[in-house]
Amino acid sequence: MPIPPALVATLRWHLDRFGTTPDGRLFRGQKTAEPINSSVYTAAWRRVRLVGLSPSQAASPLADEPYALRHAAVSTWLAAGVPPVEVAERAGHSVAVLLKVYAKVLDGQHEKSNQRIDDLLGEDS
Repeated sequence: MPIPPALVATLRWHLDRFGTTPDGRLFRGQKTAEPINSSVYTAAWRRVRLVGLSPSQAASPLADEPYALRHAAVSTWLAAGVPPVEVAERAGHSVAVLLKVYAKVLDGQHEKSNQRIDDLLGEDS
């Protein structure tokens, strides 16, 4: 999957600093080097949400589980104007699945969308 240069740099830094496990995994448990248990990253996710989101966002279902990162990434690509066919390919989906499941408006994007429509129609806001 193609990834942005900034993410490539972060990934290279991580690989240089930590390497991989013998079986090629990037992340491992700190004490045993075994795969990270889902309860560990789920607990960390809950704490990070409180830091990274506003109080009202943290109280909402926004990014309520780590899998939400995939949804956020795909939605961000769409909001950035990446063509749906390319987004579907990057996400490993058909366009039909993409539009049914992932084509959601990102939190806080309604006003921006309304402005784009107004601009297109020549309306002053």
